[in-house]
Amino acid sequence: MDKIKVIGGNTLEGKIYISGAKNAALPLICASLLTEKEVILKNVPKLSDITFLNSLLEFMGLKVSKKEEEYKGTLADTFVYKADEIKELIAPYDFVRKMRASYYVLGPLLARFKHVEFSLPGGCAIGARPIDIHLSSLEQMGATIEIKNGYVVADAPNGLKGANIIFSKASVGATCNILMAASLAQGVTKIENAAKEPEITDLIDLLNKMGAKITGRGTSVLTIEGVSNLYGAVHEVVADRIEAGSYAIAAAITKGRIELINANAEHLQQPLRILEKMGIGIETTNNSIIVDGRNRTFTGADIYTDYYPGFPTDLQAQFMALMTVAEGASLVTESIWENRFMHVPELCRMGANINIHGRASAIVRGVNKLSGAPVMATDLRASFALILAGLIAEGETIVNRVYHLDRGYEKLEEKLKAVGANIERIKESD
Repeated sequence: MDKIKVIGGNTLEGKIYISGAKNAALPLICASLLTEKEVILKNVPKLSDITFLNSLLEFMGLKVSKKEEEYKGTLADTFVYKADEIKELIAPYDFVRKMRASYYVLGPLLARFKHVEFSLPGGCAIGARPIDIHLSSLEQMGATIEIKNGYVVADAPNGLKGANIIFSKASVGATCNILMAASLAQGVTKIENAAKEPEITDLIDLLNKMGAKITGRGTSVLTIEGVSNLYGAVHEVVADRIEAGSYAIAAAITKGRIELINANAEHLQQPLRILEKMGIGIETTNNSIIVDGRNRTFTGADIYTDYYPGFPTDLQAQFMALMTVAEGASLVTESIWENRFMHVPELCRMGANINIHGRASAIVRGVNKLSGAPVMATDLRASFALILAGLIAEGETIVNRVYHLDRGYEKLEEKLKAVGANIERIKESD
């Protein structure tokens, strides 16, 4: 299993191109199941999650082709998807266990083909993430759902019907699934307490290009007027706000300066506000964010994770790494996922002073320095937090189980090396 070695002490300066968003690309890819026409997606990130999902869809009969193209100053993948010969309506366990977001096939397949079988995804390292909201919403739309031998078996022999659906929480996954299902349902579907993340609005934009009739974009109330058919479209995947936020912290923690090309500051208002409050310089342009930590002393700050446009849970671990060397104390409150402080013991191995209170809060008291150590990555965002800590630690840090990073950060070592990091991947055979 690969490892990443980081030798700390270098100041990072330069430019990093931000890739397309993984959390946007996954539902966009599954939206191609809604039509037999070609759906072309540009700026798709080169990530293992994309590879896993494409493998599942090819197993089902989706035609997938890829080419690399220039995109806003860098190279990115363009994929062509065509679902005109779907043969399998089952998502087997061997695929789903590799990537939880495989559940995005549920809504499109049920809406278009009136049947789908899907392996239950189970929990994950950061806590249980049940799909009960997805299933109950589809039942409100007329689907019959059974759980058999670890599989969800869903049928809608007469097609899905529009419904007034009120989510118990603003679930991104459920919002995506119901948006896709409702686009081909009979009648009007109204979703209340819908998620408002940029990845949701990106999906709405693609679906409307394909001929869907969705209003309420960017709000918590979405109205979908079902249509009988959807068509092909060309769409660019939105920039990855979590990747941009992660590299913004890399600039801050090393007291460097990085320009994040293609990043959208509108999608990072809360994290950027916190960075400024801590004493980091932030400048925005039409297509970039400049983060400047040079000659600055930064202080602790409190964060409370919340649904968008609140502070993103996917940046909590990275900000905690920054807070370990900030002056004073910081309070981190995690309101979205349970078990999302598993990076804390690893940061403490490097000399951080962090105390967890209950299951949802942690107090971080800044220290003068961190020390390199062998650490274990527990999930995707925790992995990057350990990389950040390694960038400023004295000596060598070895991050184990870096397959997590390959799920969500394209060309991580290459991008960090380009701005001055001393980082390399150690292959299993090395």
